[in-house]
Amino acid sequence: MEPKNYRVVRIDGDYAVLAEIKTGEEQLTARALLSEEIEEGSLLHWENLCYTITE
Repeated sequence: MEPKNYRVVRIDGDYAVLAEIKTGEEQLTARALLSEEIEEGSLLHWENLCYTITE
């Protein structure tokens, strides 16, 4: 799978809604897979099944 970039659109309890930067497609992701430092508007890079903050 190719690397992708996302923006955190909304945080809702144990989940975050991420929007892919290129397509705008949204996906629901468990917060356990994301860094504790994320907040709405954070930019994330996904590669090798791992999310990292890129801001």
